[in-house]
Amino acid sequence: MYYAGLDLHARYVTIAIVDKRGALVHETTVPTKDPEGLRGVLTRFLPLEVVVETSGSWPWLYELLGSAGITVHLAHAKQLRAIAESAQKTDQVDARLLARMWLAGLIPPAYPKDAAQLERVRLVRHRAALVRERTRLANRIHGQLRQRNIVLAREQLLRPTTRRWLRTEGWARLTAEQQRILDTYFVLIDQLTALLKPVDRRIELVARTDPAAALLQTIPGIGVFWAVLVTTEVLPIARFPRTAHLVSYAGLAPRTRSSGGQTRHGRIPAGCNRWLRWALVAAIPSHVRHASDSHLSQTYRALTARVGWRVARVATARKLVRMIHHMLRTGEPWHPDVSTPQTGRDELHQIAVAETTCSKSD
Repeated sequence: MYYAGLDLHARYVTIAIVDKRGALVHETTVPTKDPEGLRGVLTRFLPLEVVVETSGSWPWLYELLGSAGITVHLAHAKQLRAIAESAQKTDQVDARLLARMWLAGLIPPAYPKDAAQLERVRLVRHRAALVRERTRLANRIHGQLRQRNIVLAREQLLRPTTRRWLRTEGWARLTAEQQRILDTYFVLIDQLTALLKPVDRRIELVARTDPAAALLQTIPGIGVFWAVLVTTEVLPIARFPRTAHLVSYAGLAPRTRSSGGQTRHGRIPAGCNRWLRWALVAAIPSHVRHASDSHLSQTYRALTARVGWRVARVATARKLVRMIHHMLRTGEPWHPDVSTPQTGRDELHQIAVAETTCSKSD
């Protein structure tokens, strides 16, 4: 049995292969434009287990080696501190260290999504990216309007009635250059809206065949897109045996350092899933509008009065993810009387730190 560490880059892959005692038996570098050559090098050492860090390039390598009967393991790149802090850091050193750490059982694993799951990830994140671009353009329009003392509600700007009012009554209050700027932004917004329609149709098709997405849509305010995004990012739910694991993965549990009787709460871990966190936090206002009497809505309003809407939204999202974890593990639909433990003062402090930190990284 052999073990290989692969240091993957855009143009080449550095390979280090060790035996079961950790002794180096082969080392080479292969250009990524020669995938058959890469597979040929590795298949000479079957049976073989390969470990590679997660990056934007791992899917093609995972598929290539899997088709050759090679077992591929993903290493959580952000948790590989031994490599990041190595005094002698080269591609060859990284590859050898990956192989020997795997042999010693020291690699923090990452979950590899299969081809179908990756397609869903690309679909929902593409839709989210388009919506974010449209929101950025809307924010720029708001910025131009505020310069002329025109203040519109954020959610009203994209409505046809608001645009008609702006064209008729508000347009004369803008300068000629501002009118040209807004014309450009509205053209781009209309183009993005048109591009979103076929994406939304594909997401609806996915939702029809996903029982877990249908389950999450029983939560008031959780529509098709958010349900598909959440299930795409978290399934299979067995990856998270405890609720705290999913809370941490969603980026709602900051680091905690306790020593000498003192406890400090710091930044959100770099490995949190920012797409999942965005969806959960963004779903709270929608839920409050659709179910004003639910336990979540009551919690949100009470926390808003105490600590402000920003912290309250993250605190409520933390409760929501606990409910989602329970629903996905049990298959039980949403129930309006479902409650979670009361949010304590210490937890509110953690959430406040989390909100401040993750909003910058997102």
